[in-house]
Amino acid sequence: MDFLQLAGKPVLVFGVANRKSVAYHTGRVLQEAGADVLYAVRSEKRRESVQKLVGDAPVYVCDVEHQDQIDRLGDDVARDRDRLAGIVHSIAFADYSAGWLPFHETPRKAFLQAVDISCFSLTAIANRFREQLDPEQGSVVTISISTTRMAAENYGYMAPVKAALDSSICFLAKSFSEFSRVRFNAVCPGLLKTSASAGIPGYVDCYLFAEQATLRKQAVQTEEVANAAAFLLSPRASGINAQRLVIDAGMEVNYFDRHLTTALAEHGTR
Repeated sequence: MDFLQLAGKPVLVFGVANRKSVAYHTGRVLQEAGADVLYAVRSEKRRESVQKLVGDAPVYVCDVEHQDQIDRLGDDVARDRDRLAGIVHSIAFADYSAGWLPFHETPRKAFLQAVDISCFSLTAIANRFREQLDPEQGSVVTISISTTRMAAENYGYMAPVKAALDSSICFLAKSFSEFSRVRFNAVCPGLLKTSASAGIPGYVDCYLFAEQATLRKQAVQTEEVANAAAFLLSPRASGINAQRLVIDAGMEVNYFDRHLTTALAEHGTR
């Protein structure tokens, strides 16, 4: 039974870096559902490595910092597929080369580049592909984070950037509603084991804490995020639009878990 109703339907996935990527897992779930998955990656070098992971699936090169490359990608995809059923936007970048800095010292250039790549790229991609997305059942899904209001010092300026991304899905959904029924939603996971997260200072400690803060005492798995993204891409989620779907295993309701508070109290009395 084709529960997701995605069999044979083309879906363009942005952002695969390696086997740990949310984009890679999402593409795999979509392929298992019978979807016709296409991939877009940042560079030719990345294309070569990703092609080995995805077999015969088309892999295009598109650095979303450059509008001409987004435009060229639109032309290339239009040449190969008449219509897209969906787009997965799993793109984020932050330049931490200056080292850890308190938020008020955030470098302007780094912040604006992060906004461009991690947030505005969704709008640029949606605009370029607006004629190619299925106007009745098309769906665009971006990957955000579970909360942008938890001021984790090591995550720094990326939380405000993701907040802008979360807001963008509402405005894109409204804008596209003038001429289509294309939906825009965000999957918002808790802390994950990805290559990108490994570059965040102190991430391992935060990950271990987040795992203990979940109701099940097990961290969110990338496959769980991919499953949610595939659902939102499907016609089965037709009534869901302009929403954030949080995948955090109950973490946001469990910060006062007695095991955590007791351990902290015991540590403080030593």
